[in-house]
Amino acid sequence: MKLPLFRANHSIAALAALSIAFLFPAWSTSALASEDVSTTQSFEIDDEFEVFAVDAAKPAAAQFGPFVVTNASTAEVHGVIDSSTPVAFRRMIAAYPGLRTLRIVDCPGSEDDEANLALSRMVRRAGMDTHVPSGGSVRSGGVELFLAGKRRTADPGAEFGVHSWADEDGLEANDYAANDPVHLSYITYYIDMGLPPETARAFYAFTNKAAPHDGVYYMKPRELAAFGIVN
Repeated sequence: MKLPLFRANHSIAALAALSIAFLFPAWSTSALASEDVSTTQSFEIDDEFEVFAVDAAKPAAAQFGPFVVTNASTAEVHGVIDSSTPVAFRRMIAAYPGLRTLRIVDCPGSEDDEANLALSRMVRRAGMDTHVPSGGSVRSGGVELFLAGKRRTADPGAEFGVHSWADEDGLEANDYAANDPVHLSYITYYIDMGLPPETARAFYAFTNKAAPHDGVYYMKPRELAAFGIVN
C-alpha cells in the first residue's frame, strides 16, 4: 500500500521545506520555511535498538522480519514492509555487518510508507546493492525499496509493479494539485536515490497514471531503462 507521508505523519512535513523551493520554485510558504528541516530517520532516533553480537556459530539462514539471511553477504526479502521492518533491518545489520546485497524475491509493498522510506534510506546508507531474481516480484512500495540499492540489478523475468497511492480518505495522487506538498516525499526520495530531478518527477507521475491504487501495472524493460530504475 502506498500512502502519502504528509497525510500519514505531519511531523515530516518539514521535508517539504527542504525540497519545495527546488522542486516548485514558484510555490512556497513561510510557514513551511520556518519548520525545522529533518529527514525520514525517526525510526533511528525514536526507537531503541538492541545490538546483537556477531556469532560465528549462527545457522546459515536467520530471519529478521521479512529479511532472511542466506549467507554472510546476502539477505533476501520475502513479504510486506510494515512499521516494525526498520527495526528488523537494524538488528539484522548489527548481527551480520558483512551483508552487501538484498535479493528482493517477493515484496508486494508496504503497510506503512513512512517506515518503508525510512528503511530504504537505511539500506542506502548501508551501501547495499539490490537485486530482483528471475521470477521475483516487487510491487508498490517494494519498488521504492529496490531503488535504495547502490547498484540495482534484475534478471530477465523479474516483475516491477507500480500504481497510484491512496490516502485514508480514498483520495489518490492525481486528486491533489500538482504543487501540493503531499507529492514531495516520493519525489525527494527518488532524487536522493540518484534519479535526476526531471526523471524523478516523471517517474512519480508515471506510477500514479499507470494504474489506480486498486490495480497494478507491470513495467516493461524499456520503461525500467528509461527511468533508470535498473542501473
